[in-house]
Amino acid sequence: MSIERVILAKPRGFCAGVERAIEVVERTLQRAAGPVYVRKEIVHNPHVVSALRRKGAIFVDELDGVPEGATTIFSAHGVSPAVHASARARRLKAIDATCPLVTKVHSEAIRFAREGYTLLLIGHAGHEEVEGTMGEAPAAIRLVQTVDEARAVQVDTPEKVAVITQTTLSVDDTRAIIDALKVRFPTLIVPANDDICYATQNRQNAVKTLAREAEVLLVIGAANSSNSIRLTEVAEDAGRRAYLINDASEIHPAWFEGVTCVGVTSGASAPEHLVQEVVEALKRLGATRVEERELVREDVSFGLPLELASAASGGRFGKEPPVQTDVHRVDADEPQPGRHRPPGH
Repeated sequence: MSIERVILAKPRGFCAGVERAIEVVERTLQRAAGPVYVRKEIVHNPHVVSALRRKGAIFVDELDGVPEGATTIFSAHGVSPAVHASARARRLKAIDATCPLVTKVHSEAIRFAREGYTLLLIGHAGHEEVEGTMGEAPAAIRLVQTVDEARAVQVDTPEKVAVITQTTLSVDDTRAIIDALKVRFPTLIVPANDDICYATQNRQNAVKTLAREAEVLLVIGAANSSNSIRLTEVAEDAGRRAYLINDASEIHPAWFEGVTCVGVTSGASAPEHLVQEVVEALKRLGATRVEERELVREDVSFGLPLELASAASGGRFGKEPPVQTDVHRVDADEPQPGRHRPPGH
């Protein structure tokens, strides 16, 4: 085995939305009088889900698995209005752990639909975030997954079209799809980088930088984690072999034959202890130097839902603490407008 160096990407791992969602479950478990149910995986990582299950959380696929009147948490990926309506009909004590950046996309969908726009949602069919966003304005939204679909999508009013995106996409792939849409719809209203969340962008840019040195990259994340899958694709697009692994047990020594430098990163819902376990496994395979490369410092946090008290209150319910949104991006020197509207819009 010839591994000499391991380079850890920073930032990596938990983003502010994931940290918030996990804290929502943990605080609710501490304060709820009865069982706490969680619809879907709170975040897409089996280690996180298992840890919360051990603390008492009960995970269900749909709300019909929740007793009427029970405490229920919606996952970080967001839900459609139909799910909220179902919760009200079952008199559930619902707490919404949707990432605020996903909520922002929902708000954009509602606003543009009310203004008479057709919305082209760039995302992946079947992903929970996409299902939740499409549910906000199903008659107005068309899902676009590829450049080919962008070239073929039909709308009733071509001069009134806007784009929204899933927050965990590849920045480069999304840009290519938007470019194709601009050719067809000259008055298209397009997002700045804002719809793809800061953590997704930062982690993808960190992988691009690691790929300049690392011959193989390991991405720690679940197979159903969109942002983790994108990290693997970014590394491969940079010309490197990349492997998406759930944890250290999935490492194959044969991957590193003739390799002297290995890069390691983790998706936004992967806990840090998994990274450290992977590092220890690489050390056992011969790595002697471990370096960390910090490309950008993240300083982002989100307030908890109104249903939960602040950490200092000690009560069951309280006022939402302030939201800190000082986002440090890899491209922080570039202007960050909200939406780009063509002249006349």
